[in-house]
Amino acid sequence: MTKDNLAAVLHGIEDLRLEQRPIPTISDDEVLISMDTVGICGTDVHYLTHGRIGHFVMTKPMVIGHESAGVVVKVGSKVRTLDVGDRVAIEPGYPCAKCVLCKEGKYNLCPDMVCCATPPYDGNLTRYFKHPANFCFKLPDHVTMEEGALLEPLSVGVHACRRASVGLGSKVLILGAGPIGLVTLLVAQSMGATETCITDLVQSRLDVAKKLGATHTLLLNRTDTAEQMQQRIHDIMTEEPDRAIDCCGAEISTRVAIFATRSGGIVVVVGMGAPDVKLPLFDALAREVDIRGVFRYCNDYSRALALVAKGKVNIKQLVTHHFDMKETAKAFETSRFGLGGAIKVMIHVQPRNTNNPVKF
Repeated sequence: MTKDNLAAVLHGIEDLRLEQRPIPTISDDEVLISMDTVGICGTDVHYLTHGRIGHFVMTKPMVIGHESAGVVVKVGSKVRTLDVGDRVAIEPGYPCAKCVLCKEGKYNLCPDMVCCATPPYDGNLTRYFKHPANFCFKLPDHVTMEEGALLEPLSVGVHACRRASVGLGSKVLILGAGPIGLVTLLVAQSMGATETCITDLVQSRLDVAKKLGATHTLLLNRTDTAEQMQQRIHDIMTEEPDRAIDCCGAEISTRVAIFATRSGGIVVVVGMGAPDVKLPLFDALAREVDIRGVFRYCNDYSRALALVAKGKVNIKQLVTHHFDMKETAKAFETSRFGLGGAIKVMIHVQPRNTNNPVKF
């Protein structure tokens, strides 16, 4: 096996380097993966620009990247579900499997969760990466590596819609038409939502949302109050939304979500903003509007893969840019500043389509 294990390592704020790392040694329940494709997430960019997200603070160099897919090149002695040569999508976090939350099936809340590119743990924008086999999902031949990498953000959308109890006939408001807002739109439609409204401050993003099938798109003004935004949403939809999913995290977007949701409805907050915000809690309490949080995903990867494999959602159209691993700095600049209408930027650790039976 080659000794080349080039990795994208974040040493600190605005300090991203390509350097060699040792090829990891796997344990009995792990697989060694030759990485193929890694997508850039907003959290990756946030670590680059701030060195932290909430209480997750970088204290040492960290390999970046967690939206990923690759090919199994070695399996541990106890692995029975995967073989060398299998193409897999990688669910980037794995829990202790022993605590009360894990036993209750809420493993995403495990206090000892190990998650790629979340301090102090390394990510997988690297040539070789090891991971527990139980958190690797074999891809059918017709699902590309790019789609495999996109299962990560898609799983966030699946989890958000499940938390919101989206179902047949739901009328869903989505705040934010970035990558997470767009995958949430796709999932909501697949789960039976009959009316969707998605908002943003950038018209080009809303144009994409319209192409993806959004019933309504609404360009918001930064100068509008939450109450004015609420009224504009109610004016454009046939009824008040019974589900609102905030994919921004800005204080005003969460306020709008609460104000706009009909009495007895559900607000789900996906986007993470400031640690302390001012919300209209009395309004929510008096109208029994449930407010629910989302933290990553839990038992959603297989569902996300099924949606893609069965053709229920088309996530290919979210990919706007492709870069070779040696162009990582340029890829991050493109994603960070939205250059060229960037939505989802993919970094190819191996040449494009090397491991795609069906070309992307």
